[in-house]
Amino acid sequence: MTAQRFEDLRIWQDARVLANQIYDAFGPDSVAARDFGFRDQIQRAGVSVMNNIAEGFERRTDADFARFLDLAKGSNGEVRSMLYLAEDRRYLSTDTASSIRSFSEQLSRGIESLAKHLRR
Repeated sequence: MTAQRFEDLRIWQDARVLANQIYDAFGPDSVAARDFGFRDQIQRAGVSVMNNIAEGFERRTDADFARFLDLAKGSNGEVRSMLYLAEDRRYLSTDTASSIRSFSEQLSRGIESLAKHLRR
């Protein structure tokens, strides 16, 4: 069955969960709350994952969609990289950072799988 809307895509649904995990972990009461640049950057990267999936889907060509999935995957990598720094700076516990990274890695595999399918 082909998705009719980007909201039907499992990877978009998972990207939405990831973005919310990031907002929850780095909210106004978090340890990172005063590091506005860091907080803004990781939140933007998280939102970028879900928005690039949506924007690519709406382009309606496989080539465009695959290119936007590459952008989403890149933003997802940025999230994971920043989670290491968040752990180093003690903005997040090792368990929390590891849990979000693990979810992000799973999402990355899903994005890559769909991008490969679109390029066939």
